[in-house]
Amino acid sequence: MTKRVVSGQRPTGRLHLGHYFGTLQNWVRLQDQYQCLFFVADWHALTTKFDDVGGISEDTREMVIDWLAVGLDPKKCFIYKQSDIPEVAELFVYLTMITPVSWLERNPTYKEMLREITSKDIQTAGFLSYPVLQTADIILPKGNLVPVGEDQLPHLELGREIVRRFNFLYGDYFDEPEALLSPVKRLLGIDGRKMSKSYGNSIFLSDDPDTIRAKVNQMITDPARQKKTDPGSTEACMVVYPTHHVYSSNAELQEIETKCHEAAWGCMACKRELADKIIDSLAGFRERRAEIEKEPGIVNEVLREGLHQVRPICRSTIHDVRSKLNIFSETTVV
Repeated sequence: MTKRVVSGQRPTGRLHLGHYFGTLQNWVRLQDQYQCLFFVADWHALTTKFDDVGGISEDTREMVIDWLAVGLDPKKCFIYKQSDIPEVAELFVYLTMITPVSWLERNPTYKEMLREITSKDIQTAGFLSYPVLQTADIILPKGNLVPVGEDQLPHLELGREIVRRFNFLYGDYFDEPEALLSPVKRLLGIDGRKMSKSYGNSIFLSDDPDTIRAKVNQMITDPARQKKTDPGSTEACMVVYPTHHVYSSNAELQEIETKCHEAAWGCMACKRELADKIIDSLAGFRERRAEIEKEPGIVNEVLREGLHQVRPICRSTIHDVRSKLNIFSETTVV
């Protein structure tokens, strides 16, 4: 049996380079190798945006357009919305019944986000239970493989623990999902932190060339290098040189390092070269996005077709789960 890949993203509107290298590049590759299910995690969005829901619909549309523009093909993969499948919520309820609170509280990603997000109180049951809902997303359609970045590994391992507990209590049924790590571990934002829309440090896939150049010019380089004639250090270059690693060959990286160490060029020249590479890499994306935007109904069409393909799988799973929990009856509508 072909292994099934399941992964999703919270609808945050137009996507940035961090999304592309952390997730989307991998998705595009995987759709030619496995049966892939990619979902809009709009319920997950409520864990931190419960007080700001006005833009979720438009953010979903913009994000799916970006998915299609980077190369996700609805003929090769299924694209759907989490909230269109009520069985996800039902399985989430069952899994919360068997998941110890201590497992959720020790999650390092949970602790990190509590430290990072200080503008609102996110210590809610929904936010704490984020990994349980994520587990339901993955195992309901019988996902085997989950493409994730390193920062999501604790969530996935927690999901594996939940699956083991379910199988122990009710008999083997679910496979433990396995991680597929992205080739690029983490792309930094222009300020040196993780690239994130909430930090205002992102280069978006749909940014025009002038905007990209302006953002690259803000990137942090070697803070000790004051003048062009001062020798630089690529090791101390906080953002520009690490980003060159994504866009440059080994030979090009060696040339950049030599020029920097010997003060053969300044940081602005290094930034110009990086900006040109980013702009060139996104030319095809910008053209495809412009074409997709001319078809106003395409996003709903793609989501409807994905739902049509995925929901029968989920209904079958929840039917089996109800039986294992001894709450299934012939009168239950499935």
